[in-house]
Amino acid sequence: MPSGPQAGAAGPDPRSARLPIRSRSVDHLKGLILSGGKGTRLRPITHTSAKQLVPVANKPVLFYGIEAMAQAGITDVGIIIAPETGEEVRAAAGDGSRFGVRITYVLQDRPGGLAHAVLTAESYLQESPFVMYLGDNLLQGGINELVDAFRASGPDALILLTPVSDPESYGVAELDDGTVVRLVEKPSEPRSNLALVGVYMFTAGIHEAARSISPSARGELEITDAIQHLVDAGRRVEPHVVRGWWKDTGQLEDMLAANRLVLETIDGNIAGELVDSQVDGRVVVEAGARLVRSTVRGPAIIGAGAVLTDCYVGPYTAVGDGCTIEHAEVEHSILLAGSAVRDLDGRIESSLLGRNVRIGRGIRQPRAYRFLVGDQSEITIP
Repeated sequence: MPSGPQAGAAGPDPRSARLPIRSRSVDHLKGLILSGGKGTRLRPITHTSAKQLVPVANKPVLFYGIEAMAQAGITDVGIIIAPETGEEVRAAAGDGSRFGVRITYVLQDRPGGLAHAVLTAESYLQESPFVMYLGDNLLQGGINELVDAFRASGPDALILLTPVSDPESYGVAELDDGTVVRLVEKPSEPRSNLALVGVYMFTAGIHEAARSISPSARGELEITDAIQHLVDAGRRVEPHVVRGWWKDTGQLEDMLAANRLVLETIDGNIAGELVDSQVDGRVVVEAGARLVRSTVRGPAIIGAGAVLTDCYVGPYTAVGDGCTIEHAEVEHSILLAGSAVRDLDGRIESSLLGRNVRIGRGIRQPRAYRFLVGDQSEITIP
């Protein structure tokens, strides 16, 4: 039952009157994955692609969230999409049948904040409790434990938290004896190091809470404000501290770290062709890939149709479908589909190459560097 006055108490609690009592049934949970946003921190990659479709270990980040929903037994999944990238997301994820879920796409006409996304999806969610999952996040172990905790205790909201070294960069929760008492979005002087991970569980009361708040200083409806409204109204908001790793893949360093962490979990499988080549450790060579006089040290993954010739690929590298690497070395990097790296004296490392990128040494004299580089790019030359 909801927290607040018990039967026989002297009058209603005015805080509880702010929000209507909603059904507590959690028998049928829905999922809501946010796949909008502009992805400014991953430009120039996201100038031409949704940030949630940038691959980690050769799989779009978005797919990890969908798979986590399916593994937790959630079969109805709504995906928030933006006008600019919505069709690309639709084409990639389809109707959800290959994941074992039914996907409904919900268009958010503008990036108005996480609470605005909740309101945008209200007609889809209706009275159902739901899991909200940020589509550019990765969470070790999925959400099964979180869903089980929500089903068992039936709070109005359950938030996922993890200790961080830079809480000023996140929404932060303050606890009192294990109870959530205050949430602040990107505080200048954090009073806690517990950041909100990009996974939340709500009952339908969150819709009214989102309608009751005002835009923040950055002009968005913050989910932290909506959850705080629940707290102030006497509703039960429970914390759940993450035991494994969590990554927000919004920046290059985080993408590479997530790629490393996922590759740590793979099992080796050689389905492609090896010609005078050596594979050490846990390496996946997908069908149609061809390695000629090359060495790959795992953990690493080589995508279908990739061709590696006289090259070295080091640990924590994901080479996308149809890539070419010749007379070059690559390590701790992500190469998206169709990229080519040729004839380099030095090693490429800690890099993210977009689709159909070409990097190589020219034969013109005098020797000089020649670039065609898009906005927000970064090139480091030793």
